[in-house]
Amino acid sequence: MKQSFTVTGMTCGHCEKAVTRAVKQADPNAEVAIDRSANKVEVQSDRPREVLAQAIAEEGYAVAA
Repeated sequence: MKQSFTVTGMTCGHCEKAVTRAVKQADPNAEVAIDRSANKVEVQSDRPREVLAQAIAEEGYAVAA
């Protein structure tokens, strides 16, 4: 299922990689698309939303619903 998150604090390509890595650790099969300028992260994953949001937050980024 496709899930969208508003993630603030991503300022560079390294940030995008960190968020992608965090999501992939929660679900290795996830597909991640990031629009840094819009603070949007879209994830195609069967994992619960809370698990993905927590993984991103643990990398140090603020996640809004």
